[in-house]
Amino acid sequence: MSREEVLKKVNEVFADVFDDNSLVVSDSTTAADIEDWDSLMHITLISSIEEEFDIKFEMAEVVGFNNVGDMVNAICKKVCK
Repeated sequence: MSREEVLKKVNEVFADVFDDNSLVVSDSTTAADIEDWDSLMHITLISSIEEEFDIKFEMAEVVGFNNVGDMVNAICKKVCK
C-alpha cells in the first residue's frame, strides 16, 4: 500500500467518523481545523483507523500525532511497502 492510498483511506475514515462526506483532510489538517474533533472523537477516530488498517498504535505514537500527516506516517510504518 502506498502513502497516497493510506491518505485516501484515512480520508474515508474521517468522513465516516465525522459523518461528513464532504470532509477532506490533508497532511497538515489538525483537530483545530475540524469543529467536532474533540478528545472523545479523537478516541473514536484512532479506534476506527486501527480497525480499518488492522493495526494497533502505541500510546506514545498517538500522543505524538500533531496532524493527519503524522498519523499517516505512523500507519505507513506499519502497512506501506
